[in-house]
Amino acid sequence: MSQAERIARVAELNDALRRSIHSPGRNQIVMTAGVAALIGEVALFRGFRRRAEIIRIVRDYDSFTPDNDPIGEHDFGRFEFEDAILYWKIDYYDLELAYGSADAANPEVTTRVLTILLADEY
Repeated sequence: MSQAERIARVAELNDALRRSIHSPGRNQIVMTAGVAALIGEVALFRGFRRRAEIIRIVRDYDSFTPDNDPIGEHDFGRFEFEDAILYWKIDYYDLELAYGSADAANPEVTTRVLTILLADEY
């Protein structure tokens, strides 16, 4: 596989993770403590609505440009939510989450972890 094909495959897998954010399979979706504090108690309707809105924004994100996605892997995004700047970032680990993945283009050896965080937590 050429380098361009590898990058395209990683981007495809990253986009698939975001599109299936509610059922990521072996992959994981996490939010930082700062995002949890911003959302508030999810047992309350307002907190639940906020969490759902943030997840929808990440799921539907498609603002990739050469400036914010220079490699082309679709592994990072920035957005604003209720006067806060948030990021989402996808990292690639081995299946046991102990080390980095040997090949992010191969879903058989990679667990993707999508983290949603406040900009000042980066």
